Amino acid sequence: MRHKNIVILTGAGISKESGIDTFRDRGGIWSKVKVENVATPQAYERDPSTVQNFYNERRNNLLDTSIKPNAAHFALAKLEREWPGNVAVVTQNIDNLHEAAGTKNLIHMHGELLKARCANCGLVLGWEKPLGEGEKCPDCHQKTLRPHVVWFGEMPLMMDTIDQLLSDCNLFLSIGTSGNVYPASGFVQVANSCGSHTVEINLEPSEGASLFKESKYGVATKLVPDFVDTLISNQQASLSI
Repeated sequence: MRHKNIVILTGAGISKESGIDTFRDRGGIWSKVKVENVATPQAYERDPSTVQNFYNERRNNLLDTSIKPNAAHFALAKLEREWPGNVAVVTQNIDNLHEAAGTKNLIHMHGELLKARCANCGLVLGWEKPLGEGEKCPDCHQKTLRPHVVWFGEMPLMMDTIDQLLSDCNLFLSIGTSGNVYPASGFVQVANSCGSHTVEINLEPSEGASLFKESKYGVATKLVPDFVDTLISNQQASLSI
């Protein structure tokens, strides 16, 4: 089967081997803190200091020099460079490891940890230092800067673009995601309905594993490079026939 356009959904599992905590695994972030205390608009309104400190700590961890892209991130960047069709990565992750590995056609549907957003005017700007209460927006000058992160109860970013990509793709890959966070958990159904070949690459079956036409289970740093190399090799072989 020749795949022209590829859409890749990535979750926390692809960054785990780079040293970034996942959310829903045993010992993950949500086993240590309550979602409703740090990742909702209501939590920010109720206790902005606690929310800011939570993301400041995560931002500081991400900036540690030991946190680097792994083989799975580099493999997807290679696929984007070498594939003759369109390759788009849609990530649920708020880290910067995909772009650090070289991926360019990238959508951060849940925002980015190394950016801040003005809750008043919507300005988004790079931000690598601690974000405190009352930080002033350089555009509207209001003290309304918050993490550029999509909290539970908020709409993910660029959903219209993602829907169009899914409608146009021939191959949909889901890598390192638990499959229980909507709307990303529904992407496989959209891709299936459009006739795409759908593949899950994960450490273990996700909640929506049965929806995929193909599945591979194991560590991302092994499976993703192997899958990408095979895909590229098969494509080159088909063109030489």
